[in-house]
Amino acid sequence: MKNMIKPLLLALSGVTVALVTAGASAQTKVTITVASFPDLDRGVKAAIPLYQKLHPEVEIKLASLAYPDHHTAMTTALATGANLPDVMAVDNDFIGKFAESGGLEDLSKAPYNAMQYRSKVAKFSYPQAMSGTGALNAMPVDIGPGAMFYRKDLTDKAGVTEADLTKSWESYIEAGKKVKAATGAYMLGNAVDIKDIYIRSGLKDGEGIYFDKKGQPLVTSARFAKAFELAKAARTAGIDGKIGAWSNEWTEGFKRDRIASQMMGAWLNGHLTNWLAKESAGKWRSAQLPNNSFGYWGGSFYAIPKKAQNKAAAWEFIKFLTLNKEMQLEAFRKLDAFPSLIEAQNDAFLDQPIEYLGGQKARQQWKVAADKIQAIAVDKYDPVARDVVNAELEKVLEQNKDIKTALADAQATLKKRVRR
Repeated sequence: MKNMIKPLLLALSGVTVALVTAGASAQTKVTITVASFPDLDRGVKAAIPLYQKLHPEVEIKLASLAYPDHHTAMTTALATGANLPDVMAVDNDFIGKFAESGGLEDLSKAPYNAMQYRSKVAKFSYPQAMSGTGALNAMPVDIGPGAMFYRKDLTDKAGVTEADLTKSWESYIEAGKKVKAATGAYMLGNAVDIKDIYIRSGLKDGEGIYFDKKGQPLVTSARFAKAFELAKAARTAGIDGKIGAWSNEWTEGFKRDRIASQMMGAWLNGHLTNWLAKESAGKWRSAQLPNNSFGYWGGSFYAIPKKAQNKAAAWEFIKFLTLNKEMQLEAFRKLDAFPSLIEAQNDAFLDQPIEYLGGQKARQQWKVAADKIQAIAVDKYDPVARDVVNAELEKVLEQNKDIKTALADAQATLKKRVRR
């Protein structure tokens, strides 16, 4: 960590402005609170001592809660105006809802003027944090370019190549049958994963996943129909374990060689390495998603509540986390959190082989995916739509409900629940 100080000081020269609080000298002690969640909080922990070398006048207190508890607490805090931090971490799944809450600072306006940094970060990250009015409500700190992690030893045993996995969804499902027959392992944890990727495929910049620009649901489109058909085909083929992501059964599936592939963000490599499949080092590989698909899983943001007490200090720390190349790379090294900052994405660190992935230079692959991901518009009702669509897909997979009927029912339910 000591070796990080010099490059950080140099890199900050064009980013950090001197902290000046109204009516006080720059050396007046200021305390800011940061609310976060695992594993993103590890990035904050790594940043604190480095930042305080540069700004000894700032004390940073980190408050971390489990992922769901954090977002529940922040939802309540924004609604009541009480117990608000100065810096609020927000996951991609909640950014649309929080952006539309009206409780966050608009970083596009003075004194932040954050639109000047838009060209410096992944093109799809800013739109995710923008409300319908065009306000920028948070700064992206990391992104989750999609990747397919697969067990090369299991696919080799089944005579399946990486090309079989990636050529098309139909080819992936056929490969899954061979892997299941040869090894007993499921090709994927849950068929829902295929639906999640497909509904994000083929979109253009500015288009939404579930809603059009007028806020009308899109779930009866051909895109959703095909996604449901593919998920149903995977379930019928018996290649998915009907296992929910992040469940105990899911984590055990990795440890017991029961899951042969998993499609998620590039950050999954860190989870596989550190706790999901420690004993499987060298057996996993990373590939692009099937059918030339490119999408993202997750991504994290930092926001400033309108009622925060130390907004100037909060903004300086957010810039340190999101716009400083060395800090972005430090989080990449420690968390496998793919940086939102393009300058960090272009660093030679991406050329280093990853021992866990058999020496594969997978970060280069993730960079290719990051460059191809579209700037998809978010809607505050996306979480509602996701739950409604998943409920109908479950009926298709478990009760053999007709796909066309299921999607029509999902559309009708959304129109009732989402009052514009």
